Parts: sequence; structure tokens; C-alpha cells
Amino acid sequence: MFRRRQLLTLAALGTAAQSCRSNEDGRALLVVRGSIRKFTDLQARAFEFTEEEYMSLPQTSITTATPWTPRSRFDGPLLSQVLAHVGASGSRVDVEALDSYRASIPMSDLKTFRPILAHSRNGNRMTARDHGPLFVMYPRDEYPKTLSTPSAQAKFIWQVRSISVVG
Repeated sequence: MFRRRQLLTLAALGTAAQSCRSNEDGRALLVVRGSIRKFTDLQARAFEFTEEEYMSLPQTSITTATPWTPRSRFDGPLLSQVLAHVGASGSRVDVEALDSYRASIPMSDLKTFRPILAHSRNGNRMTARDHGPLFVMYPRDEYPKTLSTPSAQAKFIWQVRSISVVG
């Protein structure tokens, strides 16, 4: 599963790598839709985060290793804060990456593990070439038995482009 995802990720780097890194081309850094109460696009019933708005959220750090990265410090807002910003309510979030990879995260994970939606690794802003622009990061080193299983690792989603909140 992870090998195929890595190959799909490389294929997606062409245009997506440049277009989602910033808002210079007018594209949103992150789009949240579904069961939310705050919208920037009422017709699409979606909230589109600009880089500036996303970076203004309270920031948190997690230092951990993953199967794809050495032990590193990841910085970004708690996923729960991103969802609170848009008035989300539901039982899970479905996260989609630039390469169309999708995984579901139960809302219970937000309290249990406090994952972040990281934008930086070791103080450097991530790009699509290095798992960015956003990477769902769990504190894997704090919960090695629980967060090292294949089903848990599937929720470490990199190159995040959108989130759907499901009731």
C-alpha cells in the first residue's frame, strides 16, 4: 500500500507541487467541506484556508519519527483547532491528498492523540516534494504500539489538500 502511494505521489508532483504550496496562484492552501458552519464559498459549502489564515491559527509541535521521515519536529495547528475554526461537527474526517489518496480519521483520535496538520518540519516549510504542503502528524513516538500499525500509519496523510467532515 505504501509503495504504491509513494509512486502515485511522485506522479502527482508535476503541477500540484507548485499550485498548492501557496496562494500566489489564487488556490486555497486547504479546503474543508461537509458538516461545517463557517464558509468562505457559500455556493460550494466549503471553507478555503488561505496561507495567511492557516498560519494565524495557534501552533503546536510534535517531535516524532514516521516510516517516511527520521525523528523530526513537526509544527502546525492541532487538527481539532482547524476543525473548530470552521465550526465542524461530525464523527470522522475524510482527508484527501494531492495524489487522491484518502483516509478517514475518527473524531475520537483528536482527543486521544491530538494530531496536528503540520506545515513545517524542523523549522522548514514543507512542499509537495517533501510531504507538504500539509501533513497529518500523530505523536507516534508517544504511542509506539498503537500508532505503528498499518491501519494507524494510513492516517499519517501527507500532501493534504482537502478535508470532508462526515456526520
